[in-house]
Amino acid sequence: MSSQLSRLISIGLTMMLVLACRGNPTTVLSRLEESRRSAAKLRLDFSQVADSSNRAVMADTEEGSRLVALESRAATTAVDKDVATLQQLLGGLNFKDESRMLSEFNARFSEYRLLDGRIVELAVENTNLKAQALSFGPASEAVKALADSLSAVRSSFLPKDLERAESLVAQTLLSVREVQVLHAPHIAERQEERMAAMERQMADLDAKARTTLSSLREIAPPEARPALAEALSALDRFKAVSAQIVELSRRNTHVLSLDLSLRKKPALVAACSERLVALQDALALEGPKSTR
Repeated sequence: MSSQLSRLISIGLTMMLVLACRGNPTTVLSRLEESRRSAAKLRLDFSQVADSSNRAVMADTEEGSRLVALESRAATTAVDKDVATLQQLLGGLNFKDESRMLSEFNARFSEYRLLDGRIVELAVENTNLKAQALSFGPASEAVKALADSLSAVRSSFLPKDLERAESLVAQTLLSVREVQVLHAPHIAERQEERMAAMERQMADLDAKARTTLSSLREIAPPEARPALAEALSALDRFKAVSAQIVELSRRNTHVLSLDLSLRKKPALVAACSERLVALQDALALEGPKSTR
């Protein structure tokens, strides 16, 4: 009897040791299911991070970029929380392979978030969009004001001087409008040399406009002086706005963010996604017989 009791006690102790090592089967299965759900959430939150920065780059307003950037930061925070939760779950289950996959994802995500943060930062600054708005807004308004003033100047000339006046008015407006046409390619340009070449062309055209306006002033009757002053003021406003456009365009934040998003980001997204898919596949194969 004593021998049988000792044997039962030995078996009981052995079972207790097994349970202590493996954990309660019900608890293990529960943690496994929780790990699977956590891995699925991590993959979803990561996809939201990638999508948010894409939308920040493509947003057509500064406010739109800013709001999407906030979404991107919130999704990044969610990914960090998902990783921490999953690390704890996998550690409790002693799933070494899955823990390694999660660590590999986290390493790639650390690299990705640096790039993504830069993309979002550039997208929110939106200098190219701001330059475009200046070109279509204040710059166009200044050109219209110049055209209206020159029309008033033209109407003050006598028939004998009208042909010469019309020629000078046309040359002045043509030079200014050619500068206006250069705004768009400058805003879209990435290369320093090409931007510099366009800026030199703009400076030459501005000088030409001022020369023809000065020639117009020399032959204009006295009553045209107020309109000529307004024309010069409009030309000065256009030049100032053009300078702002060039400054914003040179910072090129939208062009740079788009370039990073299209050229560098896809490889990092693929690397992160690959690890998450492998992790989910590994967890799907786990079960009562494979729990450690």
